[in-house]
Amino acid sequence: MKPIITASEYVSESAGPRPPVLLDIRWQLGGPHGRPDYEAGHIPGAVFVDLEAELSGPAGSGGRHPLPRPETFGAVMRRAGVSHGTPVVVYDGGLGWAAARAWWLLRWAGHPDVRVLDGGLAAWTGELSTKVPTPDEGDFRPEPGALPLLDADAAAALARSGLLLDARAAERYRGDVEPIDRVGGHIPGAVSAPTVQNVAEDGRFLPAGSLASRFAALGADGDTEVGVYCGSGVSGAHEVLALEIAGHRAALYAGSWSEWSSDESRPVATGPDPS
Repeated sequence: MKPIITASEYVSESAGPRPPVLLDIRWQLGGPHGRPDYEAGHIPGAVFVDLEAELSGPAGSGGRHPLPRPETFGAVMRRAGVSHGTPVVVYDGGLGWAAARAWWLLRWAGHPDVRVLDGGLAAWTGELSTKVPTPDEGDFRPEPGALPLLDADAAAALARSGLLLDARAAERYRGDVEPIDRVGGHIPGAVSAPTVQNVAEDGRFLPAGSLASRFAALGADGDTEVGVYCGSGVSGAHEVLALEIAGHRAALYAGSWSEWSSDESRPVATGPDPS
């Protein structure tokens, strides 16, 4: 199943016999909370989900946005009306990172039918609603492991044996700047692959063929194991989604640079080259 859906496709499906559950995941790194924007206007029927509080565990040694406990995540999804047999569509304000985080978590936790609204709220041309829905309780129970997940040691090994992509901005990869974490640079052996290059100017994903060519040029082929990390596991999920569109099943290092760089015993590479 294609992991993205257009606004027109969503409208058609929402009027059909199996309307998707719609989740609003508006969030900005370091920005204001997304709930006020949601309450000011959202796609009708959308339920707001908080990335910081509900799609992440407490920040700490595991990074800024570690995975939530499966039982906690499951309770959040059930309150939002998510059931195992019901399609789910997720969207955010347009950048796609937060929506991809929700997509990845649901897919990793075993939900078989989750898609991201391509282009996010900016792609929606219909009316917005201020009505906050109260959905019936869903029955979704997470069964983690449906998508591959890396820890720090596995990410380091993959950088040597396969292809580990760094989804952050190139200047953070090189170590020129580091606005958030303890130190700049990248995991030795990782290849720079900024997430922003997966989308067009309107925030929609590039065509599958274009994405496949991009990742092939970075070293991804049918025989290469691929992993992704970013700053804290959010934009990296967006790159995993782009790889899925391109035909590659990639693993996510959820702790990402925020976990890696917090451990002073782990090596750090700088400059434009992987090593």
